[in-house]
Amino acid sequence: MELSELRIRLRALAVFRQLLSDPVLESVCACLDCLENARSQDLISGYAELVSRLYQTEEGDLGRHILRMTEESDNVYIRAVGRGETPPDYMARCVERELETLQAAASLTPDRLRAGTGCADFLPEFGHTPVDVAQAYQRRASDVGRYGWGIYARHHMFYLDEEGGIVPVRHPDSVRLGELVDYQREKQLILRNTRALLEGRPAANVLLTGDAGTGKSSTIKAVVNELYPEGLRIIEVRKEQLRELPAVLDELSENPLKFILFIDDLSFQKGDDNYSALKAALEGSVSARSRNVAIYATSNRRHLVKETFSDREGDDVHRSDTMQEALSLSERFGLHITFQKPDKAAYLNIVRHLAEERGAVCPELDMLAERFALGRGGRSPRAARQFVDSLPAGEK
Repeated sequence: MELSELRIRLRALAVFRQLLSDPVLESVCACLDCLENARSQDLISGYAELVSRLYQTEEGDLGRHILRMTEESDNVYIRAVGRGETPPDYMARCVERELETLQAAASLTPDRLRAGTGCADFLPEFGHTPVDVAQAYQRRASDVGRYGWGIYARHHMFYLDEEGGIVPVRHPDSVRLGELVDYQREKQLILRNTRALLEGRPAANVLLTGDAGTGKSSTIKAVVNELYPEGLRIIEVRKEQLRELPAVLDELSENPLKFILFIDDLSFQKGDDNYSALKAALEGSVSARSRNVAIYATSNRRHLVKETFSDREGDDVHRSDTMQEALSLSERFGLHITFQKPDKAAYLNIVRHLAEERGAVCPELDMLAERFALGRGGRSPRAARQFVDSLPAGEK
């Protein structure tokens, strides 16, 4: 494709128009403008700006960068495909032409862009790996339920910001199931339920309760790290953000990916308004439950609503009904999994496993581990990891 034609076709992007706001593509367009208008001095500056911006990307390679931006594009065509619709023919033809345009842009080389400067010898180079943009995009579109689009294509862990927006976690916890020792039954229950969600079968909302430090949150994150290549994503929601759940569920309802809404360390005071928001999300709201979303919550309490003896002795005429209402929230989760503190044998097994992995086995390992747990208020997987982390690596 001639550079003059590429310049016009890039400016005419419709389905992929948001790509023109990408700093690298913006610089490519600026360079093509300079070439078209024979502005060699501006081209030198514009080319250097392009290379500078490209160096700051994770690829440092024009072909691979344009390929990634195209694959992750959040646009009307891919959203229609994600909903299971067949986009109209005119839109499909538009996508086909625009992929040809992006292919031509991805195929640009330093020599081709520097040719009009008269000083190609000292201008910097950039990577330009050959890529097949159309083939890669159609592969993504045909399996959109596994790849997703936009931020969901690039990240797999998210949180709600102060405005209730879904924001990616830039440095997610990388814990894996293989790193979590014991609790095999508990892990299998969570895995089985999550695979049901991924496969479109009925999946339960899950409540994980038990002692602090037993690995409830870590297990959920490890399951997500295991299954996100199959189309699983997780969004962490704080307790005070539970009123945002209806809006979040609406936003995710047409997304072909599967989502876990993760609420950590959940408990309520009497009269807490957030209680009703979670109750409605679990069941009983006017909206149909999303088949691609499940709520996973952890708590150190079996009963999620804190109550006092004075609550039981209050003057409520229908006190038993009120108490039952307070105790019923945990029953609204379809699957309840309890993580117990390990006994001595299980605790020491975790310690030995972690110590072997770290190369920190020592003759008095068991005695030192028990002493450490005593000082931390009891045995737990968290105490085992903290103890092993305190040992000098490589000690035999």
